[in-house]
Amino acid sequence: MSDALSNFEGLLREALAPVDPPEDLAWRLEGALTSLTEMAADELEAWELSAMRDPRNWVRPAAALVVGTTAGVALVVLRSRRRGPPPGGLRGARDAAARALRGIGGEAQNER
Repeated sequence: MSDALSNFEGLLREALAPVDPPEDLAWRLEGALTSLTEMAADELEAWELSAMRDPRNWVRPAAALVVGTTAGVALVVLRSRRRGPPPGGLRGARDAAARALRGIGGEAQNER
């Protein structure tokens, strides 16, 4: 019985061993999030204001707004984590977030 228990513990240790993510995971994730943000911006840009009268037409712009906002926030978090912890505590974090948002805004304007 003790032999089976030690074998079981060994199997658990092997199964639960930490796995390192691929080296390019952050770059692939950033590319996917950037693509989602751009597609959401294009969808919102193509939406006509005259269609606002019919609530059935609100689904696509609302979904684009949610997806674009979520992807944008995720990009800010991803880029801020890559740069490391900001110096200066909370104020430094706020300044780093503002710089990241300005960077994303600049990239969006350069894409157009």
